[in-house]
Amino acid sequence: MAQVLEFPSQETRAFAFLERELRALLAQKGADEALIQYAIDALTSVYREMTEAENFSFRVDLPASLSTPEINKLDQQITAGIDDLRAHHHTLALKLAARLVLTEMKLFQHERVDSQSPES
Repeated sequence: MAQVLEFPSQETRAFAFLERELRALLAQKGADEALIQYAIDALTSVYREMTEAENFSFRVDLPASLSTPEINKLDQQITAGIDDLRAHHHTLALKLAARLVLTEMKLFQHERVDSQSPES
């Protein structure tokens, strides 16, 4: 069976959806274009760092005495365990990324207000 390649990738579509939703939500809440663009830029930066951190690999050297069924079983168990860990860490990283972006947005907005005040 041939492998199907998706264009754009699932990650690209997911990020585009996230960006559209964030843009719409912020606009609905009354954010101006500068704040919206700052949030999108912060989200892009954090998302890129998260994606790079999730790209890892490792190697397991198995004893030559293992049979093919034993090797296949170990491979399945290791793969399932890694997938579970990756999903758990991805969920946690998304929550932390959301907090980071919101905090950076608040700081950006606060700095803009301070720079516009007459005392500056």
